[in-house]
Amino acid sequence: MATRAAHKRLTREYKSISENPPPYIQAHPSETNILEWHYIITGPEATPYHGGQYWGTLIFPPNYPFAPPAIRMHTPSGRFQPSSRLCLSISDFHPRSFNPAWEVSTILIGLLSFMTSEEMTTGSVSASETERKYLAARSRWWNSTGGGSHLKNEGSGAGKGNVKAGDGGLKFQSEWPEIHAENLKWMRDNKVDMVTGNKIVENPAASCGPQLGIPAGIAAGSGHQAHAVVDAVIQQREAGQGWLASNKLLLAGALIFVYVLIARLLGEGTS
Repeated sequence: MATRAAHKRLTREYKSISENPPPYIQAHPSETNILEWHYIITGPEATPYHGGQYWGTLIFPPNYPFAPPAIRMHTPSGRFQPSSRLCLSISDFHPRSFNPAWEVSTILIGLLSFMTSEEMTTGSVSASETERKYLAARSRWWNSTGGGSHLKNEGSGAGKGNVKAGDGGLKFQSEWPEIHAENLKWMRDNKVDMVTGNKIVENPAASCGPQLGIPAGIAAGSGHQAHAVVDAVIQQREAGQGWLASNKLLLAGALIFVYVLIARLLGEGTS
């Protein structure tokens, strides 16, 4: 349970961060526990996290601000291990380095700054830019569906501050109902499968049958086979054209001979 001083301080900070939220950051305390805060970081432009929706928690100690919170990011990002405590100078890994003047906004700005760097620490991971962009594109789906999982037992839940895939998105939905509704609309508009997070591909129109007299087996084969057939046809055509070109005189002479022979026979018949 929060001390009176911690409760007063966190209430004041909630009012402050609600009225003046830092760029890319939203945060609020849980309705049932003022020591449990939920945040969302929106991936900034010019980073592989651009457009991503990163949800996490700050679990404050009862004697805050004289000790720092435990910091976790639940959404897979390619930067942090999902739901793992992060070792930062602003987290509970380093209570002696924590400054009581730092507020929730200060902590989250520091987290965002660390996220967009490449510095490694306990709880961070290494991933390629492509992997991080891929996870950013799936982050809305992951948050609202728990990674595509379904709630099997409403009585079972993750440990304190340790939200993982498997709850069907229940925790996220309860803490961020409006954003969850936006995510569902986004998934419908973009035809995202609720189970897999992949884009739904509608059945393509029936394709045409084999054309140009190409056998069905070849038409269904690789592009190399098709090219081979086309090349053979062109070679045959060119071969025919080459023979005609090289024997034009012979053909002309034969035509003249036939013409003279026919004329002579017709002349003899009339005489």
